[in-house]
Amino acid sequence: MGLVVDYAGVLTDPDAGKLFEAIKALRNQGVRTALLSNAPGGGSVTTVLARYFDELVFSGEVGVAKPDARVYLLTAARLGVPAEACVFIDDSRPNVAGAVAAGMVGVHHTTVPGTLAELSVLFSA
Repeated sequence: MGLVVDYAGVLTDPDAGKLFEAIKALRNQGVRTALLSNAPGGGSVTTVLARYFDELVFSGEVGVAKPDARVYLLTAARLGVPAEACVFIDDSRPNVAGAVAAGMVGVHHTTVPGTLAELSVLFSA
């Protein structure tokens, strides 16, 4: 399985430390992880994020942005996981809808506890 996470609005949430812990735990269990951001590039933040993600995908570097289905499919391919086996988290409803249209399971992030509850269900053994 794969987990694909947006940066701004999700990992910048005041309680994001709990999300980072969950991402790390899932990665340690063999779930492939990716950051997918519409940012132009990663810059200095990539060093910190590389600890949590197998792949870092920035729209400015790949030339396609959310909610275009191609960016979700590209991210899944980089993870080596079919889109249908990926969960995507974003605070933007149109971006979640784009992921769902590409075949992923979408999670609309509004609160850290809510997102963690959805992840616990989606990644339960």
